[in-house]
Amino acid sequence: MWHLQTYDALLFDCDGTLADTMPAHYRAWLHVTEAHGIVFDENRFYALGGRPTRTILATLAQENGLQIDLDRGTEMKEEAFLSQLEHIEAIDPVVDVVLRNKGRIPMGVVTGGHRHVCLKILSHVGVADCFNTLVASEDTVRHKPDAEPFLEAAKRLGARPDRCVVWEDSDLGIAAAENAGMEWIDVRAFHKPQRMHPKGQPADPSPRIS
Repeated sequence: MWHLQTYDALLFDCDGTLADTMPAHYRAWLHVTEAHGIVFDENRFYALGGRPTRTILATLAQENGLQIDLDRGTEMKEEAFLSQLEHIEAIDPVVDVVLRNKGRIPMGVVTGGHRHVCLKILSHVGVADCFNTLVASEDTVRHKPDAEPFLEAAKRLGARPDRCVVWEDSDLGIAAAENAGMEWIDVRAFHKPQRMHPKGQPADPSPRIS
């Protein structure tokens, strides 16, 4: 049983934690990778969860021996993702925690995504005005699994890291929370995003990006 009032701050990842965005992100990634002839497996996509788009794209380009315009590739991916925003739903158990603690405990969002995209997601699921700070990929030099993003959020909120609790949905995010000396809750324990290819069979009914 979590007694949240005993913590200095509550910190939340955005994608896959507050909003069920991961299938939409994967479809957006396929829009970019297929255009460059890159095979991007869905399991690999989830394993990279929490890293900035540009970092992932640079990694894929290097692995495939390609020269890719990282700025344009990042822009393509974000445009493809935002085109699906209206179909994205809140992850209700996590959003409920946010709404119940609004104004009671300092709260922040710590995301590997870009600020403007994260703000659109938060607005879409109705929690944009609930947070005291937002640490996005632009705000730190190092990213998850490094502790810096979470430590930056704690600093902004005036909270001791060991008195913060983090909601996350990726191994990289949980590693970042642990590296920051924070407690954490794994959203995957109660929420499973729909896969496009469970057991090799296409199952996601949402339209592909064109």
